[in-house]
Amino acid sequence: MNPDEPLDDILPGQVPGPQRNAAPRRGAWWDSLSIYSPVLLMGVLALASYWLLRITPAPEAPRPAGPVSAEPDYFMRRFSVKSFDTNGRVTSEVAGDEARHHPDDDRIEIDNARLRRIDEQGLVTTATANRVTSNADHTAFVLEGNAIVIRQAGTGADGRVRPRLEFRGERFRVTLKPDHVVSDLPVTLVRDRDLLQAQSLDYRGDDQVADFKGRVRVTLQPRP
Repeated sequence: MNPDEPLDDILPGQVPGPQRNAAPRRGAWWDSLSIYSPVLLMGVLALASYWLLRITPAPEAPRPAGPVSAEPDYFMRRFSVKSFDTNGRVTSEVAGDEARHHPDDDRIEIDNARLRRIDEQGLVTTATANRVTSNADHTAFVLEGNAIVIRQAGTGADGRVRPRLEFRGERFRVTLKPDHVVSDLPVTLVRDRDLLQAQSLDYRGDDQVADFKGRVRVTLQPRP
């Protein structure tokens, strides 16, 4: 018995002894929770990830590529486009009232077109038509409606003299490489001052040879 312990506080039949603190130590529950908090956090994240996967729609299967539209995908109005070589020299110019690009075959249609080309030998060719259809790299053309193609006279780098040639008709197919002018409709050819009319034309500029078919009419002017 503790001599300092008051006797009045001892109940009958109770053996006096040291007192016990029945309340838990303050902050013990927070220490226990902090030990398991990383595990609880990982569980919450796992549940959240699983929930997101459940509500996320499945990706759509890739759709097969559809056919390329023949409708124009861009326009140019009142335009002029020039091309240059590596030395900065103008090699060609295309101008017109309106141009339309068709993505299905990469062709370009030009209304009231004006074309100008300077070849490797410095010879100039110009062309005009109500409508011109060109491929993507401007090496092949179809001229329709009041079509005129003029090859200016000049001397090429090979020393050969080229006379002035003027082709007139309603439809021409023109390629640049090789140099070729074809028409299956009546055509008029002016060579210097001579005039030739035929039902069709096949002119090969590299050889300076022209084939005519159908009824052909030639008017020759006297040389001075």
